[in-house]
Amino acid sequence: MKTTIDTDYLIVGAGVAGLAFADALITESDADVVIVDRRDRPGGHWNDAYPFVRLHQPSAYYGVNSLPLGDSIDQDGPNAGWYGRATGAEICDYFQRVLEQLLASGRVRFFGEYDYSGDWCSEHRLVSRPTGESSTVRARRRVVDATYLSPSVPSTHTPSFAVDPNVRLIPINDLVALSESGSGYTVLGAGKTAMDACGWLLDSGVEPEAIRWIRPRDTWLLDRAFQQPLELVGSLMEGLSLQVQAAACAENVADLFRRLEACGQLVRLEEAVEPTMYRGATISQTELEGLRLIEDVVRLGRVTHIGEARIALEGGSIPTDDKQVYVDCTAEGLNGSRGRAIFEPNRITLQSVRTGLLPFSAALIAFVESAREDDAEKNRLCPPNPYPNAAVDWIATNAISHRVQMTWFEEPDLLAWMERSRLDVARGINAHLAEPQTQAAVARFLANLEPAVEKLESFLAQPA
Repeated sequence: MKTTIDTDYLIVGAGVAGLAFADALITESDADVVIVDRRDRPGGHWNDAYPFVRLHQPSAYYGVNSLPLGDSIDQDGPNAGWYGRATGAEICDYFQRVLEQLLASGRVRFFGEYDYSGDWCSEHRLVSRPTGESSTVRARRRVVDATYLSPSVPSTHTPSFAVDPNVRLIPINDLVALSESGSGYTVLGAGKTAMDACGWLLDSGVEPEAIRWIRPRDTWLLDRAFQQPLELVGSLMEGLSLQVQAAACAENVADLFRRLEACGQLVRLEEAVEPTMYRGATISQTELEGLRLIEDVVRLGRVTHIGEARIALEGGSIPTDDKQVYVDCTAEGLNGSRGRAIFEPNRITLQSVRTGLLPFSAALIAFVESAREDDAEKNRLCPPNPYPNAAVDWIATNAISHRVQMTWFEEPDLLAWMERSRLDVARGINAHLAEPQTQAAVARFLANLEPAVEKLESFLAQPA
């Protein structure tokens, strides 16, 4: 490696955000790009994912703009009738092909197994993990932080609770490698990873009665039927229109969530339990029915200690036995860092702009970087939209998304870019405007959009 490397943009992180940004940037400009990652391959956290993981969203709008990941509707199986969702292995293979395509452009260089140790401003150093040798990078334009939202995943995190020596605690990754079953399975965690663990156990023939689910919080979920693009974009538009209508008509926050649930835009695991969490996870009705078969749900807060005879939790303790298999799904997952300005004089910090859609947002940020000169204007078009955590965060994340969509309506070149972007979930909707469902949904959406945003912003202004 050279002692000094010159480039236009130094991108730190070769996960989906960094690759989507790089792909869009070299398409929209003549920039030279260096990508650095601590791993020896692209794909970020997907390299550490559990074997049976799948995308929560359709593959049709995940990845980078220039290379499709999958645009077909499944014909059979539990996902039949909807657009396919890639497996973790398929995604890792896809990102390798993306990197090879970027390198073939002659304007992208990749340095794997290097740490970034600069100041994110003017000093940029890369340190080789195998050798410790360092090099300086001179970035003529900016450094791009594609690690700001790096998630915590089960296979690499450290549990926050104590565990006695003889307790069988495994990360979800190790479920597929179990050589012997236990007296039962205790799944720890409230998020989508825990749902995947429970679903895998049920699909593998484990009886619901043999599964205990320690669920500190219940979560609001999105019905995957309303997340479909392309030929099914009418259902997506239907869902968005129902969301903004619910927001526009809501009298208060409690009424908003009642309306969102009544129109199918939010679903819960258990009818009698009011969710206090929202992280944007999607689920099908089939998956929901399966998870509801698990009746042994413990709601005593987070685990603090697992012993051979008892489990201590924040709100009490419960008996257990020394033959249980504990499945750790307590990693935080999505990074809840506070939003920061995306465009700064020497730095771009990749974050979601449209809620839950980081690849689209990263590509959009690259387009805006190439198409606008003033950072204030760029930040106006790309406000950060932090990942939600609490149920009420649905309000902020959707208010930001809808407000910026209203801003984009006034930018013809940005709208044209979105229409040709495969990462835009609503691309191609104009081709379906003759369909009655889509016509009605678009009319409902446009009629309610501005009042919905004003109502959501008024809720945010109220004292907590």
